[in-house]
Amino acid sequence: MARAWDVLESYRGTLFEGDWPSIPHLFLITMEKHAGSKAFTIIKGSEKVSLTYQQVHQRILDVATYLLSKGIGKNDRIILNGKNSPEWAIAYLGILFCKATVVPLDNQMATERVEALSAFSEAKGFFGDRDVIERLAGGAWPDSQAFFIYLDAEGDEQGTGFAQIPTGDTSIEASELPSGEDIAAILYTSGTTGHEKGVILTHANFTSDVYQAGDPEFLAISSEDIFYALLPLHHSYTMTAVFLESLMHGCELLFGQGIVVSRVLNEMRVGNVTLFLAIPLLYNKLLAGLMKKVREKGIFTYVLIRSLMWINGRLRKSLHINLGRRWFHQLLDGIGMIDNKLCICGGGPLSPSTFRQYQQLGLDFIQGYGLTETAPILTLNPVSRFKVTSVGKVFPLVDMRIANADLLGVGEVQVKGPNICKGYYKDLANTAQLFTEDGYLRTGDLGALDREGYLYLKGRVKNLIVTEGGKNVYPEEIEDLFQTHPQVEQVLVRAYIANKSARAEGIEAVIFPDVEHYKQLGYNAQLISQDIDKVVSEVNKKLMPYKKVTRTTIIDKPMAMTSTKKIQRGKVSRTFERLRGNS
Repeated sequence: MARAWDVLESYRGTLFEGDWPSIPHLFLITMEKHAGSKAFTIIKGSEKVSLTYQQVHQRILDVATYLLSKGIGKNDRIILNGKNSPEWAIAYLGILFCKATVVPLDNQMATERVEALSAFSEAKGFFGDRDVIERLAGGAWPDSQAFFIYLDAEGDEQGTGFAQIPTGDTSIEASELPSGEDIAAILYTSGTTGHEKGVILTHANFTSDVYQAGDPEFLAISSEDIFYALLPLHHSYTMTAVFLESLMHGCELLFGQGIVVSRVLNEMRVGNVTLFLAIPLLYNKLLAGLMKKVREKGIFTYVLIRSLMWINGRLRKSLHINLGRRWFHQLLDGIGMIDNKLCICGGGPLSPSTFRQYQQLGLDFIQGYGLTETAPILTLNPVSRFKVTSVGKVFPLVDMRIANADLLGVGEVQVKGPNICKGYYKDLANTAQLFTEDGYLRTGDLGALDREGYLYLKGRVKNLIVTEGGKNVYPEEIEDLFQTHPQVEQVLVRAYIANKSARAEGIEAVIFPDVEHYKQLGYNAQLISQDIDKVVSEVNKKLMPYKKVTRTTIIDKPMAMTSTKKIQRGKVSRTFERLRGNS
């Protein structure tokens, strides 16, 4: 079988050395074929404003030359902290072109954390939005010679404006670029437990992952496709699966201006987006909004649409016939997906019900799985051979095993491969714990593999609940069942001590209701509580007796989340333990 990375044979030994190219080499390979094609695009009103690959290349060289003039070189660390934009992407690539290491940070991170991580990284420079740079205390910066560059503003006495970076040297040779084994990035995990660790990733970690994801077995991508960078680019999921994947294929990349549903829909329509990658929360909201509009048209229309969806689902499964785009053209246009070729979900588990409904509407919809430490993708569901309840097939160059499996084949997912990180920055203790004695990375996730190499996730090792009868309960499986209920904005399933003498664990659902949903219905607190109880009862009907929710807590403020919309489970649980005295 021909593989996506076979093309590298034409460049190995001439453009680059070793098994995998660096990210700059990957860009140059694309430049050879797509110099005049659109690379980076933003939407202004109803207009598209784009830069070609040739124009982007020149700006990359401008940035690289500027950094070299500042004495920046191999392994020097540069902070990148800004909203999604062409400037962010060009700065990222410019840093790598001069062999430095990029350290992307969350644009929403508290100032004291930005300062702390910049100091910990011993950063020599900072690319950021003006509001971020202005909040930084000058005395806290670790290097008095450090420089600041505004990604979104003109320069002043504190920093240089990105647009003011002068034209650079166009003679940087391929031989002067980093190798695949050089460090490309240090990615600080968002930390659902509240503790950031700096994941060290090489160029080869990223490029090997990009070529595996872009293999025809998994994704049929052409240079005509248009990617959409909606989620924060500092996160490994968007960085690899959207930003770097689009570069590998010579695609156009549209930069989203924020997760506001009305803006997202406009950008997807105007931008003619064909590949949409998002997280479960956003897919659930889009689907809930669509089905709400269908219900508002009356019971007859609702039943008709749901019946046609069911029929199309059966046709797709049994005869591989898809009539959804014809039948639901108006509905798909309403959520900006009329041009969409493929939806990919990552960053967390998606309810099988949500998955099926998108398939029934005529959209190709697949899931993947990975983590920051694996650059990040380990599995993807092949478009032509997807399995609804699986997070995908293991990549061909990834060696995955299930350690300490129980009778059902469930155990910890452990992996080896070219996309596996080197460890954590300045953290030998956690690096040692990350790997087994024989070199496999411990993911901390519980799952099972079938005979065809498809992975089925159950949850996190540290979240596992053990009942009085010794049964294992995975909170994430229960949380998935709440995803399709519009009354629930957030849910966290956790253990509590149901029997203190026996130390038996019960199952609690902490729920933050959808305020807007209930406001439209005119519900008071008592009615909300009664309705949430009904939702919990419906969920419990789908669960085995030992998995049923036995305590419900309704909260009036949303739970803390990461920038990729994951609940900070450790932080929330610690809060409840303090309030309830470890109950």
